[in-house]
Amino acid sequence: MENKETFNLLTNEYERYRPVYPSEMFDDIFTYLNLNKEDSILEIGCGTGQATGGLVSKDYTNITCIELGSNLAQFTADKFKSYPSIQVINTSFEDWNNEGKRFQLIVSGTAFHFIDPEVGYHRAWELLENTGGIGLFWTIHVPVYDQLHNEIRSHYIALAPHLDDSQYPSPDEVIQERKEITEKSGLFTDIEVKEYNWIQTCSSEEYVALLNTNSKHQQLSIDVRRSLLERVKDSIDVAGGTIEKQHKVALFLGKKKI
Repeated sequence: MENKETFNLLTNEYERYRPVYPSEMFDDIFTYLNLNKEDSILEIGCGTGQATGGLVSKDYTNITCIELGSNLAQFTADKFKSYPSIQVINTSFEDWNNEGKRFQLIVSGTAFHFIDPEVGYHRAWELLENTGGIGLFWTIHVPVYDQLHNEIRSHYIALAPHLDDSQYPSPDEVIQERKEITEKSGLFTDIEVKEYNWIQTCSSEEYVALLNTNSKHQQLSIDVRRSLLERVKDSIDVAGGTIEKQHKVALFLGKKKI
């Protein structure tokens, strides 16, 4: 199972426990492109419609959503059924027939990395109006090294060492790599990167449920995942029952190069 397919199995959990994207991020996207409320928007990999909701909250509702997972696509279609201008299409971005339609803005929330950059950026460029642009954003993992997080990390090292986040690239390295990939495409100008940071206090149950929506955790065997999450929960409970989760979202903006 590819990582991108795991989310379709956890639709309700993903909707409940994944944090929403920052409101100011959408303002920054619209300001960057000087977007009008009626402009057409394409969202790649809408999931449960969290980013869709961010667009709608700013009164941008001319949205075409592409979603590979059938459960996710149906969930988002139901969620926004009161908006006739929001269309949800259950297919892959690579296979979708746009029937000649062009867009002023293409957005994608923590999904565009599942698409081959050679294909994804070129197709996005083709689908944009000449005055259009991209707003691609990702949730970036931020490792923390206090006592509680170090104890949790020891559980990963014992049970799933490939998920030891101390071995991951740093957030700065992840962001720089994506910026370079975007620049390397040669299809976009005026590329900007913006970061949004906040801290969420989670109960042990909430934190474990959030971890369980992660595709890498879903790829663990059932027994290993259960043992790992039980150990994580126990560590948080012993430490007082809550944990501070640091969130970082990176936004990559670009205008279509003519």
